[in-house]
Amino acid sequence: ITQKQIMRRLFFLSILLASTFVFSQKKWTLRECVDYAVKNNLQVISNQYNADIQAKNLEISKRDKLPSVSGSFNNNMSFGTTQGFQGSIGRNDNFNNSASVGANMQLYNNGRLKKSAEKSQYDLEASLLDAERVKNDISLQIAQQYLQVLLNKEVKKISDEAVANAEKVLSRAKITTEVGTTPKTVEAEATAGLAREKQRQKSAEIDIQRSLFSLAMLLQLKDYQNFDVQEVPLPSSLEAPLNSTENIVEKAFENQPQVKAAETRILSAQKQTEIAKTAFYPSVSAFAGLSTFYFYKVSPTLNPTTGQEIDVEYDSFFKQYKDNFGQNIGISANIPIFNKGITKLQVEQAKISESIAKNTLEQQKVEVQQNVQRAYFDANANYENYLAALEAEKSTKLALEFAEKSYEAGRATIYDLNNARNNYINAQGSVSQAKYNFIFSTKLLNFYAGIPLSL
Repeated sequence: ITQKQIMRRLFFLSILLASTFVFSQKKWTLRECVDYAVKNNLQVISNQYNADIQAKNLEISKRDKLPSVSGSFNNNMSFGTTQGFQGSIGRNDNFNNSASVGANMQLYNNGRLKKSAEKSQYDLEASLLDAERVKNDISLQIAQQYLQVLLNKEVKKISDEAVANAEKVLSRAKITTEVGTTPKTVEAEATAGLAREKQRQKSAEIDIQRSLFSLAMLLQLKDYQNFDVQEVPLPSSLEAPLNSTENIVEKAFENQPQVKAAETRILSAQKQTEIAKTAFYPSVSAFAGLSTFYFYKVSPTLNPTTGQEIDVEYDSFFKQYKDNFGQNIGISANIPIFNKGITKLQVEQAKISESIAKNTLEQQKVEVQQNVQRAYFDANANYENYLAALEAEKSTKLALEFAEKSYEAGRATIYDLNNARNNYINAQGSVSQAKYNFIFSTKLLNFYAGIPLSL
């Protein structure tokens, strides 16, 4: 291997390692997570296949208007004896060949073909809307899990700060114990307090990894070990939610795919009723065809009177094909007279399907309205919980400051200090939890109002 080849290989190796490092360091945004999921999620792909099937059904319905053309080519050989007109028995071995081409086209069926194509169009639109609903459901799950990751990361920061403070307390306790101003129990409690905070810190790290793993599973990523998300700076203060959900509900009725799919299926069911009614009317079709044949008798031909063999000459294959060439053209009509009342029952059945589709629409609207009202209730409840958590955080922070000053002055024990610190850490966690819950609730309300998911 020459030095030039070695340098080339090292160059490509460095590019490969660099690309791997960049991928491993990539931090996903919420938009990237959502886009990746709706493109690669198996449930989304399955719904897309259903939409592809409906698209093919629509294409088939449109092509039903075109004429159909078919051809046939037959060969037949017969062997054995037959009885003649006057009772004579003789061999009748012969060879037959025929060929034909025929065309058929529907001329009139009271618009059945057009109505079938329109129904297939509605079915395709409904199937696409079903796929859109699955995408929305996946997007909401990802947004919720994404916020859970951010919450766990914020809790980890609180734990890191608590560990740093516990280390300071332990360092001070060691000094005061060495000089004899505090008993060894103070140092022991400070050591135990640091151990507890480190345990919390490790639990927070595990929670981050667990939530990242759950998000990676939603995305169906294979390499989830290097997966991470981009931290988003959230507002320090939150605004109260809207006072009413009426406008949001109306917007949701307009843009939510499950409602639009139900409306489209009503139109499809109405078209099916129209299709069923076309069976009451006659249908007219035109046909045309070309045909020819060839015949050759293998066994001798006998005179039916004398029974003696007759010398018969048959034209060649191509001459017979030319002489026997024939054409036909015509129009046929199929007029329904009586079919045991099946057509009437099919129309009634189609009308029942219409009623089912209308009822499904009402169910979807009720479901969407309940989801909006639930999100609105959660937003208000989470906002009130957030305000209460802020007050608790302020109070516990003030209590911690007093406990720290009292401990430094010797008027409070280390147990009092650790208790105050634990209360403050719990209050900080409650604020973070309430804040992220409120953010998700408001994002959910915005989503129903037609605003895309974002942070």
